[in-house]
Amino acid sequence: MTATVRQLLQVKGSRVFDIHPQATVYEALERMAQHDVGALLVLEEGQLVGIFSERDYARKIILMGRASRDTPVHEVMTTDLVTVSPEATVGECMALMTQHRIRHLPVMEGGRLAGVISIGDVVKAIMTEQEFLIAQLQQYINS
Repeated sequence: MTATVRQLLQVKGSRVFDIHPQATVYEALERMAQHDVGALLVLEEGQLVGIFSERDYARKIILMGRASRDTPVHEVMTTDLVTVSPEATVGECMALMTQHRIRHLPVMEGGRLAGVISIGDVVKAIMTEQEFLIAQLQQYINS
């Protein structure tokens, strides 16, 4: 049994934390700290236009000597987005995250944002599947 993104979202919920592209990087960092998340989806008029992550901050603000209070999110956000549909499997998500070296996948359904999953969500789902499989194998061996 392989879990799908839809099943993950049913468990974790579809709430996303977002920021407007004109907000400052400092405001984005405040929101990330407030919600204890490593990335924010960047939405403009309800449409997904990018993602801003801790990695963007480290590489495009700190290392470039920019000021987070003066830099708008749209100047440093990642716009080359990798997304998944709710029908994608956990294994497919892990492969995408590994291939693209990313930690967050926006979930799109019918052109609309349906949620976001993180590497932590994927790893947890894989561990749950493996624990279930091990329990079944142990039961089979013991019977």
